[in-house]
Amino acid sequence: MELRTDLALERRELVEEDIKGVEYAKENREGLTVERLEVKTERAGQLLKKPQGVYITIELEPLTDRVETDDQRIGVISREIEKLLPAYGPVLVAGLGNVEITPDALGPKVSSEILATRHITGEIARSTGLDHLRSVAVLSTGVTGQTGIETSEYLLGVIRLIKPSALIVIDALASRRLSRLGKTLQISDAGISPGAGVGNHRTRIDRSTMGIPVISIGVPTVVDAITLACDLLKSDDDSELQKIFSEVSPEGRTMVVTPKEIDLLVSRAARLIALCINCALQKDMEPEDLLALI
Repeated sequence: MELRTDLALERRELVEEDIKGVEYAKENREGLTVERLEVKTERAGQLLKKPQGVYITIELEPLTDRVETDDQRIGVISREIEKLLPAYGPVLVAGLGNVEITPDALGPKVSSEILATRHITGEIARSTGLDHLRSVAVLSTGVTGQTGIETSEYLLGVIRLIKPSALIVIDALASRRLSRLGKTLQISDAGISPGAGVGNHRTRIDRSTMGIPVISIGVPTVVDAITLACDLLKSDDDSELQKIFSEVSPEGRTMVVTPKEIDLLVSRAARLIALCINCALQKDMEPEDLLALI
């Protein structure tokens, strides 16, 4: 039986050993714990069940806290995003998920607060003093059950048309620990499987499928019911896990658990992520000025 998590850091914890081909570093930045895990080989990726790439995990205070423009988290997170982006060229930002299901609404809510600038060109840009802005296009993909279109198909079609230099995708994630719900942010250049946070895995969105660098950003909003039972009972033993699984399944097999304050958590997490993405893309502007333009 496998405990479900989308966080690379938790996959490393589950393995409980140092893996050759994985580099790990932990540091404190402006009061935030930043952990960087890089999967460098295919074998290491198989052991961790994560694709090769860089995974940055930032431990935060509860994301239900109000987000201000002078929040120190913005600087730390936006710099990590900026490091993974190409220096020049237009960028496409896509919010993944279902806005009608609160734990899965993170992506659409972030996309609604991203500053779109691709249409601001020529004399309009010059006369308004916005000719220095990086070109950014934004969309919210919806889900296949609403659109009849696979998210990867949707994005690939747009990418072929507008030819961005990179794609940023935002989606809800699943954690194996209650303590990380709404308190953890993961940034990666390894792409993402849409719907992973709510157990509806679709075609991966990464460099191999999109043809351009893909930066994924996510916050865990749910814990799988069986995984939660194992976490609460503090059990990692295989025989005990099998016993828990047999007692919880099938009734709990497709259940996920989310905090009661999930509406506030998703709303404020979306505001923080959007501010960080905007700052990373428009690095010459202050957060207050960016907010005024949205």
